[in-house]
Amino acid sequence: MAKKNKMLVVESAEELQVIIKEHKKSKKKIGFTPTLGALHEGHATLIQRSKRENDIVVCSIFVNPTQFNESSDLKKYPRTFIADKKLLERIGCDILFFPSDKEVYPNGTDYAVKVNLDGLDKRMEGAFRPGHFEGVVQVVHRLLEIVKPHKLYMGQKDFQQFTIIQKMIDKLKIKTKLVVCPIKREKDGLAMSSRNSRLSKSIRKKATILHKTLKTVKSKIHLETPEDLCKFAQIKMDIVDFKPEYFIIIDGYSLKPIRSFSDTDYAVACTAVWAGDVRLIDNMILKP
Repeated sequence: MAKKNKMLVVESAEELQVIIKEHKKSKKKIGFTPTLGALHEGHATLIQRSKRENDIVVCSIFVNPTQFNESSDLKKYPRTFIADKKLLERIGCDILFFPSDKEVYPNGTDYAVKVNLDGLDKRMEGAFRPGHFEGVVQVVHRLLEIVKPHKLYMGQKDFQQFTIIQKMIDKLKIKTKLVVCPIKREKDGLAMSSRNSRLSKSIRKKATILHKTLKTVKSKIHLETPEDLCKFAQIKMDIVDFKPEYFIIIDGYSLKPIRSFSDTDYAVACTAVWAGDVRLIDNMILKP
C-alpha cells in the first residue's frame, strides 16, 4: 500500500512560495482554499473538490483582521487549530498555510487593493458591514499573490463575496480560475457555518427557518413578485429570538434587486438574520 504523504504546515510566506515554485516546475497544478479556520464539513467539500481537480492542495487558515468591522467579532472568532489540522489531514490536504499577521501584512507595506468593483461591495452585506469587503478583497488578493494557484475554491454561502472576488480577478487579470462550490447543509437544512457552534440549543433548533423560508420563496416565484416574496420572507423569519436584517432577491451578476423574475436569467434570494447574538447568512438560486 502506498504511503500517505504527511501534510506540511508552513508559516512563512517565503517558504511557501519556494515549495510551490518547485511543484510548478514539475508541471503540477495547484488548488487553493483560503479560510478563517474553525473548519467544518462545508470547508471539507471545497478542499475535496480541489483535491479531485489538482495535484497539490493548499489550504490557508488566517483570521484576517482587516475584514472584521467590530474588534469584538475578531476576538470572538473561534480558533480551533488542532481540530482544523486533523480535519485537513483526514481529507488529504497537502499544505496548510498558517501565517501570522506579519507574514501576510509585513510592517510598512500597503496592501490595499485599488480596483473598481462596480458597486458590488456597497449592497447587501456591504451596506450593513462597511469596509468588510475592502478587507476581504485585500486578503484574498494578498493570498493569491503568495500562493499563485491555478484554481481558487470558494463556497456559494458567501454569494456576494465570491461575486466580488470574481470581479477582482477579472479586473486585475489574475491568472487564477475561481471555482464556486454549492452550499453544504446540515441534515435539517441549516447552512454549515463556523458561527453555528455559537447558537444556543433552542435558537439552533429554530434556525432552520432560514432554509425553510428560502425553499418556500423558490416554490412561489411563478406566483408572486420579488417584492411581495421579500415582504413575506421578512415576516416569516421575524420570530422570537430572530431578527431579519435583510431578505432580498437580486440579479446574480449585478447584485441589484429585481422587480420581476423576467428581468434576469439568474435570480438569487439572499438573507442575513440575527439569531440571538449570532448573525447568519444564507442564499438560494431561484433561476435558472
